[in-house]
Amino acid sequence: MAETLEDFAFAHPLRVRWAELDPQRIVFNANYLMYFDIGLTEYLRALGWRGAAGFAGHGTDIFAVNATLDFHAPAGHDDELLIAARIEHLGRTSFRFRMGCFRDGALLVAGRLTYVNATRDARRPTPLPEPFIAKVLAFERIPPARQSG
Repeated sequence: MAETLEDFAFAHPLRVRWAELDPQRIVFNANYLMYFDIGLTEYLRALGWRGAAGFAGHGTDIFAVNATLDFHAPAGHDDELLIAARIEHLGRTSFRFRMGCFRDGALLVAGRLTYVNATRDARRPTPLPEPFIAKVLAFERIPPARQSG
């Protein structure tokens, strides 16, 4: 399914800097993970969740366990991008972000980032905080899929 900006309740503007380019003068592929991390951070801020501090208040933190990127077109120096983010799946102890990097409404890179909520010290998976789930469900335009049980 092709992503459009309308699929996302949140997008954050970002301008490509010279240092982010590779020798081909396009954004180096690994930098899209950094862009998506910025998008995730700003999404949590827009959600009203204080990022790591929000999870810490529940004795947990989130840890990345999977990332996939699909490249459709490159971005170049000084391009104005929108980094779009939405939570597409809420599990019992994890959640998955759907990400998109757009220029002028066209999808350049699509991504999925999966995070596990875990205890801070032992890093053992633990259920997502209910206040976090409630904020996500109230915020998202497209309701996230939910794990039953």
